[in-house]
Amino acid sequence: MSLAIETVGLTRRFGEFVAVNNLTLAVPEGAVMGLLGPNGAGKTTFIRMLLGLLAPSSGGGQVLGYDLLKEPEAIRRRAGYMSQRFSLYNDLTVSENLVFYGSVYGLKGYELRQRISELLAWSGLDSMRQELAGQVGGGLRQRLAFACAILHRPALLLLDEPTSGVDPVSRRKFWDLIYGLTDTGTTVLVTTHYMDEAEYCDRLAMILKGQLVAYGTPAELRSKYAGGDSLEQVFIKLAAGAKLSAS
Repeated sequence: MSLAIETVGLTRRFGEFVAVNNLTLAVPEGAVMGLLGPNGAGKTTFIRMLLGLLAPSSGGGQVLGYDLLKEPEAIRRRAGYMSQRFSLYNDLTVSENLVFYGSVYGLKGYELRQRISELLAWSGLDSMRQELAGQVGGGLRQRLAFACAILHRPALLLLDEPTSGVDPVSRRKFWDLIYGLTDTGTTVLVTTHYMDEAEYCDRLAMILKGQLVAYGTPAELRSKYAGGDSLEQVFIKLAAGAKLSAS
């Protein structure tokens, strides 16, 4: 099995605070990996280390075959990233935002125009191309941010709570877009607070206080920790155990 991400003992400290604690994780190529955990669990810090935006305090690993300590630029060229606060330009149109981000990735001319047309149709934004980004609704803004992140056809897409604050219909559409992307072989690592979304993932990694506390398919985790019950019950049980072990 080929791996898109493999970390060993990845750790990040901020003074006395340990944001990510000895995290060892493997993500197969072409999988949708869900990263679950409450606010402050270390999910965003972990993603930023994978992209080379934040140096680990210790540990290491590989992303898309590149050393995350030594080759961060190579990783960023082949990865797409959509943060919780993706920086769309409100005073630019939908098309102009795509042109801007395409140029950042080095796309130009016919290749860029063709890719933008392709993504506008694929994401259902074609009729909105001349609308200002600041005037489109939340769900449509998320689709636009997603399209900007995949303009350069990344082998790996990192999504940090991409559906936060959007309605259920828009969330479902967003996951349809994710599945469409993985059909082409792209690996997706996505953080989420929504347990129903976690069910869409091929594998899940649950993180509490910077530590990996569970890993497996949704069915495996339900069976092991909740007697086949919901993922919400799995999370509640693991969170309670973490509190007891810390007391």
